[in-house]
Parts: sequence; C-alpha cells; structure tokens
Amino acid sequence: MTTARALAPPPPLAGRLLDAQLHLLDRQVMDNDGVPVTTVDDLELSGPALDVELAPGTPAPVLTALLTGPVLGTRIFGGRPPSSRLVRIPWEDVAEVGVVLKLGVGGGNLDATWVERWIRDKIIARIPGGRHDPR
Repeated sequence: MTTARALAPPPPLAGRLLDAQLHLLDRQVMDNDGVPVTTVDDLELSGPALDVELAPGTPAPVLTALLTGPVLGTRIFGGRPPSSRLVRIPWEDVAEVGVVLKLGVGGGNLDATWVERWIRDKIIARIPGGRHDPR
C-alpha cells in the first residue's frame, strides 16, 4: 500500500499568471473610451518554446502582444493566416483583463479598426441618414 505524498508548492512567478484560452482568446477588446475595437485571435509570446518541458530556473514564456486579423477563413478551412496580415496590439497597451480586455489607449489610432473605419466611411456614410448620430 502506497501513501499519498503532498505536492510541492508551485514556484513563485513574477507577474500575473493567465490561462490564454480562458482569459484572453476570443475576448472583445475595448479602448479607453469604452468603444469596441476588435477581438483577440491569437497571442505573441517571447521566451522558451511551449512544446518542451521547462527546466527548473528557466523563465516562463512572456506575453508580448495580442494578435487580431482576418482569421475566419483559416478557422473554417484550417491553416494559419500569414503573420503579415495580423495586427499586433502590444501587451503594454492592455490596462485591464476581465470579461473584456480594456486598453489604456484610444482605438482610433490602432490598425485593428481599419475595417470598421472603411465600412463606416465607404458604405454607411452613403446610406441616407448614415452620416450623423440619430439622437
């Protein structure tokens, strides 16, 4: 009969530990004014490869950017979009992680909103009444 051993406590880590799938992927991103910007499609990490077991004392991977872009086709048909098509939002711009990711910067200057701006300026603005707020 074997006796159960107590597990050793996890090593202390600097920073916040996030579960990427639970806390980040497919979350809505809002700018500092509360305006929706995009959703998180992928993450950019720096550090050791994730497919190998880390040796003791090796630093864990660090999140460097949120990636967003045209990924619908790759989700349906498989594969990955070219990295040149993905828009990077630096992790330093993220102010809060919750139900939505809140940025500490305005979304108007981010490349992630170019599709929404193009639709607003080229399509919605041509619809009668589309150039002004209905309030």
